[in-house]
Amino acid sequence: MWEGPTGELTYSGLRVVELAQDPQGEIVGKLLADQGADVVKVEPPTGARGRHIGPYAAGRVGDPDASLHFWTYNTGKQSVVLDTSTNEGRDRRAALIADADVLITSDGPRRLAEDGLDLDALVAEHPHLIALSVSPFGLTGPWADWRSSDLVALAAGGILMSCGYDDHSLPPIRPGGNQGFQIAASFGHSGVLLALLERQATGLGQVVDVSMHDAVAVSGELANPYWFYPKVLLSRQTCRHAQPSPTQPALFECADGVQVYFALILSDARTWQTLVAWLATVGLDLDLGEERYLSLAYRQEHFSHIQTIMESFFLMQDSATVYREAQERGLPLGPVLAPEQLLEDEHLAARGFFVPVELPGGGEARFPGSPYKFSYGTGQPGRPPRLGEHTELLLDVLDGART
Repeated sequence: MWEGPTGELTYSGLRVVELAQDPQGEIVGKLLADQGADVVKVEPPTGARGRHIGPYAAGRVGDPDASLHFWTYNTGKQSVVLDTSTNEGRDRRAALIADADVLITSDGPRRLAEDGLDLDALVAEHPHLIALSVSPFGLTGPWADWRSSDLVALAAGGILMSCGYDDHSLPPIRPGGNQGFQIAASFGHSGVLLALLERQATGLGQVVDVSMHDAVAVSGELANPYWFYPKVLLSRQTCRHAQPSPTQPALFECADGVQVYFALILSDARTWQTLVAWLATVGLDLDLGEERYLSLAYRQEHFSHIQTIMESFFLMQDSATVYREAQERGLPLGPVLAPEQLLEDEHLAARGFFVPVELPGGGEARFPGSPYKFSYGTGQPGRPPRLGEHTELLLDVLDGART
């Protein structure tokens, strides 16, 4: 729902109430809001936890309407402030939920109960309701009420052990970008969509229980199958996939100081020949065109020789040149870019990925757009809400409906 031109509330069709206080739940609400769902975020009087996490815009430290962290995960939503420690606040929250298609929570069962919420009872009372829980360890099991974070989720779920450097005297390295939260939110978003499809067939909602621990544990790439079948453990490696035994380095520095990622030992003989032909354009194919190098085993055995040639090859050229040339030849190579460089990425720009979004305090900033596009059009992130911005308007509507 959103304010129409005369201040009234209008509806898009899918009504979502978000009680989530953590990114794994907030991201689900954001994805739905960005595609046009009416997402009402219920916040305590002091504001959601994310409003008190920096950095803050324009030096407005502590301002709940200036948190970049909050803006990131809450575009396009409406904000309603309710004090659910009171009976009145819980009654108003119940009225919101009764009118919703989807409810999003992110707490374990004990904390939900303390807040007066029973998801099974809500679905029994409102058979159309899809109640999504995206919690640290799920609604059942011995860890259900344990606390977590993005780093705890990645560590306990096994992914962290595969992230880091060749030097195993160094500890594992956490990947950035709140990957644990993002993984759980992706499963949560899929769960909601599947439950909506199920409701089309049966008319019934249900509780969708997504555990961040489960989501991370099933996302460990090669680690799980290597252990399940040959009982082999993987070892982390610098900027390449963890493997049972060390593989060849894949980062090469170019003349402009930028590193590129390129896996040298290519199993496809035709791809290897393409690489050799490329080296020949600058006279660096040397003996690599000989038939013996068509054998993957031989290339692996003589990798240090190949690597020396490739290091010289890349140092002769800038990263943009080798990136384009490699891609034109069908070789999987890419530069190692800093996140801020993506703002000027020509491909993202051509696809309109970054979009201008109005800010609560005025002005606008570029935000990442929708991660998917549809042939008939696509939604985009809208302005993050100010704390309690829609409270009076929405509760007036609910009070009017009850009378």
